[in-house]
Amino acid sequence: MRVHYDQEVDAVYIQLDDSIPDGVVETKEGVNIDTTEDGRLTGIEILNASKKMNLNRILSYTLEFDVLSFAHSPPEQVHRIEA
Repeated sequence: MRVHYDQEVDAVYIQLDDSIPDGVVETKEGVNIDTTEDGRLTGIEILNASKKMNLNRILSYTLEFDVLSFAHSPPEQVHRIEA
């Protein structure tokens, strides 16, 4: 997943995968979901983003992963990295 912000047009694009979209569904004014022919979601576009969301929150990230799951052990410990 990648998040792009274009300050010039105040738009956020959340790219969910590398598939090439061939359709778009507008869910609300200025909120569009890109889709493939088989219905997979490829991205989300948010226009006038600074008025619809906290940009600081979307442009920072938190990664959570379970170190023990890599060793096939019960998930007892979650590590968090914030940037």
